[in-house]
This record gives sequence, structure tokens and C-alpha cells, in this order.
Amino acid sequence: MPALLDRIRSKDAKVGVVGLGYVGLPLSLAFARSGFEVLGFDIDPAKIQKIAAGESYIRHIDAPAIREATSRGRFAATTDFSRARGEDCLIICVPTPLTAAREPDLSFITGTGESLAPHLRAGQLVVLESTTYPGTTEECLKPILEKSGLRAGADFHLAFSPEREDPGNAKFHTAQIPKVVGGMTPACLEAAMALYGAAIDRIVPVSSTRAAEMTKLLENIYRSVNIAMVNELKMLCHRMGIDVFEVIDAAATKPFGFQAFYPGPGLGGHCIPIDPFYLTWKAREYEFSTRFIELAGEINIGMPLYVVQRTMEALNELGKALKGSRILVMGIAYKRDVDDMRESPAIRVIELLQERGAEVAYHDPYVPAVPRMRAHKVDLRSVPFTPAELARYDAAVIVTDHGSIDYQALVDAVPLVVDSRRATAKVTRHRERIHVA
Repeated sequence: MPALLDRIRSKDAKVGVVGLGYVGLPLSLAFARSGFEVLGFDIDPAKIQKIAAGESYIRHIDAPAIREATSRGRFAATTDFSRARGEDCLIICVPTPLTAAREPDLSFITGTGESLAPHLRAGQLVVLESTTYPGTTEECLKPILEKSGLRAGADFHLAFSPEREDPGNAKFHTAQIPKVVGGMTPACLEAAMALYGAAIDRIVPVSSTRAAEMTKLLENIYRSVNIAMVNELKMLCHRMGIDVFEVIDAAATKPFGFQAFYPGPGLGGHCIPIDPFYLTWKAREYEFSTRFIELAGEINIGMPLYVVQRTMEALNELGKALKGSRILVMGIAYKRDVDDMRESPAIRVIELLQERGAEVAYHDPYVPAVPRMRAHKVDLRSVPFTPAELARYDAAVIVTDHGSIDYQALVDAVPLVVDSRRATAKVTRHRERIHVA
């Protein structure tokens, strides 16, 4: 399909991005900045309206970037999937959560495939970016798209390229992050490399879509396992009377053979808490047990309970029971200085505190209200960070260490602070009120 390659190289190709969330929106803007005409697709009309108005619905993505792209005619958005026929390249960036049984939920991928198939035409390139188990592109998405009567690899190109977004990371933007690409055929790979190469600095080709799918899982499993290890060491160090952060900082001075990972209240975000379970599920098909990965998952899943137990112990030292105590959870986004709530461990901390009879509130400067979630029902709004409000609580539990919080003021105002993120390291007054969890 040389015509497609020519259109991509001249940047006359039209690019459609399906799913305008934390991955799809910055990717759309990256292609628009590089000179392509981009059409975003999403089932949420509110996102379409905000893009048309030049507004951002993701904190770390600036509204001026959206306004610039839309005003120049480089970016628009729609809920009408029939317009996919007019696009030369279609990139799928939809969620891949877990079911209640911690098994892969591919409903967003299959639903997108069903929406696109009636409008697919010969000569197009379709790329899946959603993180998933090896084989998804060819075993799941391909048959759905071929309901169009077109054959992948012959009539249209099919590829997989894992997203590598890190929300809130000011050092690396979409265009600067190397892009792994795997195609169903050599021609599919060539088309996908040409597309991403026109907007992203470095392309890393691999031999197949399955290799590309496995690459993303390895990246996140690597982090999951190492975080689980330091989380386990944190619990051991507490019993031994050792400061685990001091130990990690000391070990990090070694100039080779060591990379520092830090403990916390559990894992959040759409990748690390979820992706390892995609591989453990797929491994069963090959009669293989991924025991190391599953153990890491168990440790990380259990960290919110550990934080709650440490809170109970700290309250007991003050002669208070958790039941009936007023607890302020500080930060509920899954990581510092973002408004992203996906898989945040703070929600589980709140639930566990409520189950044990505590009266719970939260403060987060970036999350004014707990959004609707598939697996949780927490109906709370952020309370103000004022001396009068802080004085109402028996304890504060720091779950997310936002940089804009005055932690000295928090420690001054609240009798007990349970810190699971080392956020109070620079606090000087009333350090006796701080318990590390």
C-alpha cells in the first residue's frame, strides 16, 4: 500500500485517535503539532465539547495546546464513529481494566473494534496502543476488524504500539519517549513506523505484535516486582526499628548494580496495578504459573491494609480507637501533582477506614470530588486545607504527597500524622506527631 506511506511521509494522511483520555489526548496533540490533521473519537460527549471549546479536562495538559491545535484546524473530536472511514490511520487508546475476578476486561477493545469495523476501508492502518496480554491484537482485535470483509495484512495494516505515557512527568513528553512498534506483517510494521516516526523522535521496531505487547508488560512488571520488594522490606524494617528510606538512600549511592525504588501505600495508575495480571492470566493458557509476579501483586494489593493497621496502632498509642475517630486522608490521586484517580490506593484506604468505624474526609487540591468508579462507591468531596478544618481531625493519613501541600502546617494542626510517602521528611516542629507507615 505505497499510497498510504506517501501520504504519511508528506503528512497528508489523516490520523484518527480513538479514546481521548490520558493516552489519546496527548498523542493527538503530538500528531497535530507535527503537522497532521487529527480527528479524535470518544464516547463521552463532555470531552468532545471541551475540546471544541479549547478546554482541557486533564490537569497536566494545558488548554492553550488544545486551543492552538483546534484553531489551526489540526485537531477536532467527535462521537460519530462513521467518520473513521475518512481517516488513513486509526490509533486505539482505550482502557483495559480488570474484572472483579482480576481477569482481563477487553470490552473496551472489542467495543471499539465493533464500532470501527463497519467503517473500515482498504488501505488504512489500525494500531492498538491499549496495554494487554500478548496475542490480543491478532487473536481478539483482528477477527473483529475482519468482519468488514477486509483482511488484515492484505487489505489493511494492523500493528501494536504500547503507550508509554507518564502523567505529570515534566521531563518526558509524548514525542520524546521512544516508541516500540510491532506489525502483523513487515508491511504493517513499515506503515506503523512511518506514522510514529513522523511525530516521535525514536522508533524501536520489534518482530511482532506479540513482542510489542510483551514489552509493555515487562516494563510494568519490572516496576511492580521491585516496588513489592521495597514494600515488604518497609514492613520488616518497621519491626526491626530501621528507617527503610535511610537504607534505600544509602544503597542508591552505589554507582552500579542498583536502582532505587521507594515504598508507599499501594500501587495506582492504569498500568502497574493491572498489567501484571494480564500476563498471569495469559500464562495459564500455557500451563505456566507466574508465581513471582503473583506474589508481588499480593504484597502491593495488601499495602492499603498495612497503612490502616499502622494508623490503628498510632491512635492506640494516644489512647484512641480507630472507631469513632475523625480521619483526614491527604491526597487521593494515584501519584503526586496529577488529577488521575485510576486504581488509586487511597480509595481502598478510605474504604478500610470506613469499614472500621472511622469518620473519613479527604483533601486533594486536584480532585474536588471522588469520581464514579467501576469497583468502588465512595461519595466524598475534598474539604478545605485551613487551620479550622484541620483542627477537626484526630489524625491525618498522607496517601499522596502532592507538592503544593504545607506539611508543616498539617503536622502543627493535627495531633497525629501517619505518613506513607515520606512527605514530612522536611518537617521540623512536632515531629513526635509523625508516624511513618
